[in-house]
Amino acid sequence: MSHGDTMPTQPLPDWEPGERPRRRRRAWPWLVALGVIVLLLVIAWFAAEAFARDVVTRTIKQEVSDRLALPAGHEVDVVVPGVLIPQLISGTLDEVTVSSEDVPVGQFEGDVTVTATDVPIREGVDMGGATATVTLDEAQLESLLSTIEDFPADTVALAEPDVTAATELQLFGVGFPVAVSLTPSVAEGDLVLTPTSFELAGAQIDAAALSEQFGALADVVVRDWSVCLAQYIPAGVTLTDVRVDGDVLVADADVDGGIVTDPALQANGTCE
Repeated sequence: MSHGDTMPTQPLPDWEPGERPRRRRRAWPWLVALGVIVLLLVIAWFAAEAFARDVVTRTIKQEVSDRLALPAGHEVDVVVPGVLIPQLISGTLDEVTVSSEDVPVGQFEGDVTVTATDVPIREGVDMGGATATVTLDEAQLESLLSTIEDFPADTVALAEPDVTAATELQLFGVGFPVAVSLTPSVAEGDLVLTPTSFELAGAQIDAAALSEQFGALADVVVRDWSVCLAQYIPAGVTLTDVRVDGDVLVADADVDGGIVTDPALQANGTCE
């Protein structure tokens, strides 16, 4: 091949620029935004729950104070368990517990706890029911028993499971000290104290021997003592049980659910 000869020209291969890799969209800004929204919703829920609980608690406290004519500043504790907002939406509080110390009940005072169920937040609707517990210490029990004629209330003491009292029987001008243990019970809604053991001048003696020795004079200590509580409490409240627990007397009662709507159940009962 001579220098004058030339090489045939070869066409260059076609070339196209490759596609640029697609940029992945970052998901984390959306996740952050979603997390913030969820957090705000949670905060709003708890804020609304706290606000609702505060309003409900204050309302119940005020209502209780007004109904019981408690003095200003008298401490009333209110507990509404569970999440409150769904209960408010349903129109019924599942459970409410109200407690207060030194609540005046007629001529005496007691520490009261009431637990109510299915409590409506609308007027004109009965609640499911309630139970109440009244606790009396020795001084409070003395105030209650002082309403019973001839009962030596100023000598009352509590010695589980009994209430104790002391008196003096006079025979031929001589005083004989008698101590008696009384077991509390409930009969037809009344508090009943039944004597179960006696001590005459420090020695054990039974009821028969005491009556034989003192005759009718012994009737004041061998008898049952009955306390009608109906005059002090609403007619919708029924005493169901009473016992001495340590150094206090504990009385349990059932509360008719209709008491929230029926004036007759709200009014105090009567003693026959």
